[in-house]
Amino acid sequence: MTDRKRFISLAIVLASVVVVALTLVDWSRAQRWQPQEQTQEQTQEQAVNEEIHHSLSQLGGISDIRLLENIVRMIDEGRRTFRFDTFGDEAFWGDALRLHQAIAGEKLGGVGPGISPRAAINLGFKVDADRLPKSLISQLYRKATLDDPAVTLALLKLQAVVGVTGFFNSDGSLRSVGLQCAVCHSTVDNSVTSSVGSRVDGWANPDVDIGAFAAMAPNLDPFAEMLGVDVPMARKVLKSWGPGKFDAEFFLDGKSSNPRQVSHDVVTGRNVPGATMIPNAFGLAGFNQHTWTGAWGTVSYWTAFAANFELRGIGTFFDPRLDTVKFPIAARNRFGHVRTPPDEDRITSKLPALHFYQLALPTPKPKAGRDFAATAARRGEALFVGKARCNDCHVKPLWTEPGRNLHKPEEIGIDSFQADRGPDGVYKTQNLAALFVRELGLFMRPENKGRFYHDGRFKTLLDVVNHYDIHFNLDLTDGEKRDLVEYLKSL
Repeated sequence: MTDRKRFISLAIVLASVVVVALTLVDWSRAQRWQPQEQTQEQTQEQAVNEEIHHSLSQLGGISDIRLLENIVRMIDEGRRTFRFDTFGDEAFWGDALRLHQAIAGEKLGGVGPGISPRAAINLGFKVDADRLPKSLISQLYRKATLDDPAVTLALLKLQAVVGVTGFFNSDGSLRSVGLQCAVCHSTVDNSVTSSVGSRVDGWANPDVDIGAFAAMAPNLDPFAEMLGVDVPMARKVLKSWGPGKFDAEFFLDGKSSNPRQVSHDVVTGRNVPGATMIPNAFGLAGFNQHTWTGAWGTVSYWTAFAANFELRGIGTFFDPRLDTVKFPIAARNRFGHVRTPPDEDRITSKLPALHFYQLALPTPKPKAGRDFAATAARRGEALFVGKARCNDCHVKPLWTEPGRNLHKPEEIGIDSFQADRGPDGVYKTQNLAALFVRELGLFMRPENKGRFYHDGRFKTLLDVVNHYDIHFNLDLTDGEKRDLVEYLKSL
C-alpha cells in the first residue's frame, strides 16, 4: 500500500473516531428525550465535522501518517483497557475474596442466594445493551429472568456488565471475577430501560455501591488483614460508603469517618462516612491535579494508584510519601514500594494509552432550553465573572486554575478532614464542566442526583451557591443565586 493510500485509509478511520466521539458527547444516543429539530449546536457540529475533513485533506506527509497511526492506536488501546482490562485483579476479588461465589450463588456452585440481574442493578451496576442479543434484551423485562443469577452469569459471559469481567471454567461455571476502570467511571444511557442501554465512558456511576458489593465477599480476611481490623469492622466500613462513593484513602490511613463536618462555620454532620464521590473521567485535559485533594498528582498518577490499590491489580508503584505515620496502613504494607517483575506486571505497559484515552474523553454539552434556561444563564455569567467572583478560581474555560489549582480548607470554608488525608492538606479547585448531569440526575436514580463537593455534602447547586454566598459575604439576592445556578448548568 502506498503512503498516500495508507494516509487516506487512516484519515477515514480517524474522521470516523472523531465523529463517533462527537456523537457520544452530543447525546445522539440520548436524544430520545430531546427535540428533533435542527438546533444551533447541531449546525455547529456539522461545521466542525466539515473542518475536520478539510484539515485531513491538507495532510499527507509521512510524519502526519505516523501521527494518525499513533492517535488511532492509543485511543483503541486505551478504550479497550478502560473497558475490559482487569490488570490481573481477579487474583484479589475472585481468588482471594471469592466474590464470584457470592455472584453465582449456591445453586450454581457458589454460596448464598447469588446475585440476580435485579440485585445487580439494585447495587448500581449497569448493563451494556450493545453487547446483548435481541432475544436476551426482550427477556430482561420478565420477572423470572430478572431474579435468576444464571442470567447474571450469562451477562458476564457476554461482557455486558459494565466494569465487571467473569472468568469461566470449561463447564460454564464461574471460576473468578475481576473489575475494571469502567465499573466506577462509565454508565449507560438507559436507552432500553433503567440501567440498561448504550455505554457512556467517562461518566461517573453515581448508583454503583462498590462498598456493599465488596462486603458480600465470602472471604474478607485479606481485606481485614491488610487494614489491621477484624472482618466485622471491615464489612461495616465497606457498607457505610453508599452509592456513587469510594474511599481510596481508607486503604492508606484507616480513617473511616469524618468526626465533624463543617461548612461556612456550621457543623453539618458528625461521624460522616469518609468515602468521597466517584469523579468523572472526562474533561481532564489542560489542568493539574485530578483528585479531590491536592498534590497526589494528575490522572496519570491516580490511574497507576487506582489500578494497583483500588482495583488491586498486579503492577509496580513508587511513592515514598506513603511511608510516613500519616499513612499507617500504606506504610505497614509498603504501598509506596510495590515492585513486580516486568514480565509479570499487568499494569505499567497499559498506562500510556489509558492516560491518552481519558484525556481524549470530552465533556458532555448541555442544551439550552432543555438543561438550562438561556436568558437566566446569561445573567448568571455576568455574576460568575463579577459579583460572585467564581472566575477568581474557576477560570474560564478550564473551570479551574491553570497552574497550581490548590487551596487550604479555610479558603473555601469547609473542614479539613479530607484535605488532611492528602500529602499537603489542601483541596483542589474542581473543574465545573457538566455539572448539569448531576444537578438534573441524568442516567441515575433520582435519589442519587446532585450531591456536590468531594463528600456530596451539598445536595443541589443552589446549596453550593448559598455556601459561598455566606463564606465570602457576597450578598447575592435569591434571583441572582438562581441565575448563577442556571449558568453553572450551562457549562
